[in-house]
Amino acid sequence: MSSPPDRSGLERRALLLEYGTIAWNVGEAVLTIALGSVAGSLALIGFGTVSVVEVFASGVVVWHVRAGDEGDHRGRTRVALRLIAAAFALLGLALLVAAGSDILNQRTPGESIWGIVYLAITAAVMFGLAIAKRRTADGLDSDPLRSEATVTLLDGALSITTLLGLALNAYLGWWWADPLAAGLVGFAALNEAREAWAESTE
Repeated sequence: MSSPPDRSGLERRALLLEYGTIAWNVGEAVLTIALGSVAGSLALIGFGTVSVVEVFASGVVVWHVRAGDEGDHRGRTRVALRLIAAAFALLGLALLVAAGSDILNQRTPGESIWGIVYLAITAAVMFGLAIAKRRTADGLDSDPLRSEATVTLLDGALSITTLLGLALNAYLGWWWADPLAAGLVGFAALNEAREAWAESTE
C-alpha cells in the first residue's frame, strides 16, 4: 500500500492542477469569446468571461499555496476568498444585465456548432479537474483551493447549461435560450460569490 503524499507533495499537485486550469482557461476564453462574437451568442461570450474569472481565481490560489504557512496564514486565506468572491460578483451582475437587455430587445443569436462541441469537451475536463482539486484541498485543508474547486465544478456545470442553450437555439430556434443560459451563469456566479465571502468571515 502506497503512503499518502506529504504536504509538499500535495502543494506541488495543487500548483500543477492550477497551472493546468489556467492554461486551459486562457485558451478557452479566447476560443469561446471569438466563437460567441461571430455567432452573436451572449451565452458563449459569457462563458468565455467566466473562464477569465477562473484564471484570476486560480492565480489567487497559486499565490495562497506558494506562500505556504508562512506569515499570517489566516489573513491570507481571508483575502484569497474575498478576491474570488469579488470577481464572481462583478461577473454575475454584468451577465444578468446583459441577459436582461437581450431578452427585452429580443436579439436573436446565430448558431455555433463548434461552440457546442467545444463545450462538451470542456465539461469533461472541468469535472475531472474539480474532483482532483477537491481531493487535494481536503488533504491540505485549504479553503481557497476547496472554493476554487467548486468554481471549476461550476465551470463544468455551466458548460452543460450553455451547451443546452446553444443547442436549443440552433435546432429549435429558441432564441431566448441563449440569454437565459447567460442569466443562469450570472446567478450561479453570484451564488459562488456569496458562498466564498461567507467562508472568508468564518
